[in-house]
Amino acid sequence: MNSRPDQPLRLGTRRSKLAMSQSGHVAEAVRAVTGRPVELVEITTYGDVSREHLAQIGGTGVFVTALRDALARGEVDFAVHSLKDLPTAQPDELVIAAMPKREDPRDALVARDGLTFEQLPDGARVGTGSPRRMAQLHAYAKGLGKRIECVAIRGNVDTRIGFVRDGELDAVVLAAAGLNRIGRGDEATDLLSVDNVLPAPGQGALAVECLASDTELIAALGQLDDPYTRAAVTAERALLAALEAGCSAPVGALADLLADGQTVNEMRLRGVVGTLDGSTLVQLSTTGPVPQSYDEAMALGRELADEMLAKGAAGLMGERSL
Repeated sequence: MNSRPDQPLRLGTRRSKLAMSQSGHVAEAVRAVTGRPVELVEITTYGDVSREHLAQIGGTGVFVTALRDALARGEVDFAVHSLKDLPTAQPDELVIAAMPKREDPRDALVARDGLTFEQLPDGARVGTGSPRRMAQLHAYAKGLGKRIECVAIRGNVDTRIGFVRDGELDAVVLAAAGLNRIGRGDEATDLLSVDNVLPAPGQGALAVECLASDTELIAALGQLDDPYTRAAVTAERALLAALEAGCSAPVGALADLLADGQTVNEMRLRGVVGTLDGSTLVQLSTTGPVPQSYDEAMALGRELADEMLAKGAAGLMGERSL
């Protein structure tokens, strides 16, 4: 980190409205803790320009690689990612210096006529490109005694919601955090309970990444870190890694903190793997003390993954292609 106080810190971000919004929030926080100006450097990633479905282009890392390359080349000082887009293996030369307090991790439904998921008609066309959402939405619908048709879609928030506004789809499913961050949370017609649809590991959380050699910047960014978010997300990603799944695999996970009155004393980790049609889900949970270290959080995730594999999760992971 160049420590001249008037020298702007360069924050690498994707160009989408959502990425610019969440990077803008981080930039404000970094300005506040460092007293330095922060400028956004817009970078186009492969995931932004490819029109293929995420599951086909590999899912993992397609929104991340260009930002990381810019860091390595010294074109930016730090980068902001949606944590659910990050591959589970962390490169040695980079460090996640901060995971700020997590936004709402749930999935949100935006449906025509203000409908909730339970009010959707039998055979409703629901847009999502996520195998994880497809598996759980099919199972949720089946539990309500109806069926839905999942339609693979891509595009930014405007594009996706446009499919509903234009009458092409009955509903789309998006991350609630993304809608909230661009000030459109009120457009959700239903927030899907995590009892029915578990989010992607890390959903709603951000990762602020910089070079591992930049100790001064790591210390400054570390002031934005939320230890509970980091513990929860680390456990979720450990589960994902132990299931050997990329972010295009049908894996959902959520770690939440259980409080006894005002004292947070336990963490519950829930995981799900399913077939795309929702006919088979392996869904388990484990509860333990709040992890006090990276290793403890990793152990919690691995332990649940082992139990899920023992219950047949590996056989469901084979459904990689749409």
